[in-house]
Amino acid sequence: MNVTVLIPAAGMGNRMGAAVNKQYLALAGRPILAHTLALFERHPRVDHIYIISPTAEIDYCRSEIVARYGFAKVRQVVAGGAERQDSVRNGLEACGAAETDVVLIHDGVRPFFPPALLEPVVASAASVGGCVVGVPVKDTIKQVAAGRIEGTPDRRGLWQAQTPQAFRFGLILQAHRRALAEGFSGTDDASLFERLGLPVAMLEGSYRNIKITTPEDLVLARAFYADSAEGQS
Repeated sequence: MNVTVLIPAAGMGNRMGAAVNKQYLALAGRPILAHTLALFERHPRVDHIYIISPTAEIDYCRSEIVARYGFAKVRQVVAGGAERQDSVRNGLEACGAAETDVVLIHDGVRPFFPPALLEPVVASAASVGGCVVGVPVKDTIKQVAAGRIEGTPDRRGLWQAQTPQAFRFGLILQAHRRALAEGFSGTDDASLFERLGLPVAMLEGSYRNIKITTPEDLVLARAFYADSAEGQS
């Protein structure tokens, strides 16, 4: 069983307010995307990596990320689509994995995923069919409509979904193709899986596994990186 990682890195990053897209912003002297790729490049369980990039940035990604930092497991930089769901589907169609292979889908701007969790995620996806990394919600959540609170769900059953989200390749490809045919748009890949009645396991991840999408996230990421660097010194 091979393990393939798809890295969607096609976001425009409008909320960051920067001159370059968020995946290319510097974190400790390297682009965020390079840090994320390094997590999987170094892991012995990962066989192949596919980056999904805006068409206009494919050449830049190849030269300034893949070639510059020597990511030998990257097989292709795939053109993204109009939305994240389209981009992931493009990556699935391009990677040509076997039905029973495991595919991990991981945001290009989540550079703090703990590598020790990768093996349990793969094992769970191979056994169950799908697996999501997440963390229990810490804050009180409100349901709001038109500026008014309509309810307060019990947070003991609520988790914040992160990535990677891992699946058997044949099943997640089927889920994406069905979503396209039926005009369904989900907020993550697991939601496409769930709507087909397929089971998805949840594994507890890390509160540090943040998605860097705002200037505040970047400040926090730099603090996390500094803290981990001090711990290794």
